[in-house]
Amino acid sequence: MELFFYLLFGSLSVVVAVLELSKTSNDRIATPSSFNSFKNNYLVVYSLMMAGDWLQGPYVYYLYSQYGFGKGDIGRLFIAGFGSSMLFGTIVGSLADKQGRKRACITYCITYILSCITKHSPQYKVLMLGRILGGIATSLLFSAFESWLVAEHFKRGFEPQWLSLTFSKAIFLGNGLVAIISGLFANTLADTLSFGPVAPFDAAACFLAIGMAIILSSWTENFGDPSESKDLLTQFKGAAVAIASDERIALLGAIQSLFEGSMYTFVFLWTPALSPNEEEIPHGFIFATFMLSFMLGSSIASRLMARVSLKVESYMQIIFLISASTFLLPILTTFLVAPSNVKGGSMSYGGCLQLFGFCIFEACVGIFWPSIMKMRSQYIPEEARSTIMNFFRIPLNIFVCIVLYNVNAFPITVMFGMCSIFLFMASILQRRLMLVAELHKQKPQDGWSATRERNPEQEPLNI
Repeated sequence: MELFFYLLFGSLSVVVAVLELSKTSNDRIATPSSFNSFKNNYLVVYSLMMAGDWLQGPYVYYLYSQYGFGKGDIGRLFIAGFGSSMLFGTIVGSLADKQGRKRACITYCITYILSCITKHSPQYKVLMLGRILGGIATSLLFSAFESWLVAEHFKRGFEPQWLSLTFSKAIFLGNGLVAIISGLFANTLADTLSFGPVAPFDAAACFLAIGMAIILSSWTENFGDPSESKDLLTQFKGAAVAIASDERIALLGAIQSLFEGSMYTFVFLWTPALSPNEEEIPHGFIFATFMLSFMLGSSIASRLMARVSLKVESYMQIIFLISASTFLLPILTTFLVAPSNVKGGSMSYGGCLQLFGFCIFEACVGIFWPSIMKMRSQYIPEEARSTIMNFFRIPLNIFVCIVLYNVNAFPITVMFGMCSIFLFMASILQRRLMLVAELHKQKPQDGWSATRERNPEQEPLNI
């Protein structure tokens, strides 16, 4: 069975390397040095921020269990994190639009560093505080940095098409390569060097501090709506009106919530799915394989977005359908593969089939992120970008909290079936978004819409 893991990992490595190295001059776009410097600066900062996030992932649950907390207590800690992101995320997102995105990014660094420090305490209340801080930081990570990038990109007069270049590279590096390296580095610190499960959190704090220093020294401030006359409630109302009045924004938010809700549910389900009888599986190796699949997806996304005739709204319908089909594998294997009641041992044949399907899903995730970023840059108004993006996370966090609270109430096949239905719904909504976007282009726009509407797909983008 170990041979299967090595073959899968090796095959994915070869495919990713071939895709990246096979790019010719026709697959790239000539950009000025000013843009390259701007892009590389952002990529360095984003990679450091993601390293601070990825380093913590492998040892959170283990650290809590080492402090003597059971599954119920640990579950409540996780729920606190998602609940914090839901309750406070929208507020900090609105503050980012009003007080400045650079300040919000610095706040992310400080908040997450404080969250890492709380991991040194075995006190449940201190750990709960750390989860609340972590939830706030997560909201900032997935809104403030992207909002700063989009605003700064256009403020400097760069071409709209070049945004996709930065998005795809950020996802490839920050969510792919950095994730693999962070997982291996965390394992080295905690196990190989025997520094214990707190060590990865200390390393994460160091990376966040380095990133914060770069932000302070090289980033300029930008705002959504700096008007002093607008308080938080007015900003909330403005964001809600934008979502309610523009079907494209509402559809985009629904699509994002459905896909990310399924994605976060998958994070909790893949381990019991691959080891239903407590089979011995290499969790770290499988995680690295998932991240390779993610990198494969982001590499494919850069090529898809390079085609002038292929719109994001079009190919994402297919990606959502493929994602939905991969979550049917755990259901199908229960009928097609005879279940084993033997405890322990290596992963079963059915588990191997599911792992292959999960790798396909991770590749779809790699395509999803740069694609959804590109659509957000097209449809979300600049003056309330961070606020609206955090509005999108409210139904996502509610959904994940409900799943966490009831994770033992339903069979795992029911959970995967539910996620498959959600992904199928995302495909239908993506089809609707494409039709609505086409109709919107055919209608005369008012001044406000015309000034905020940018269509990066009007010209080819070769990445």
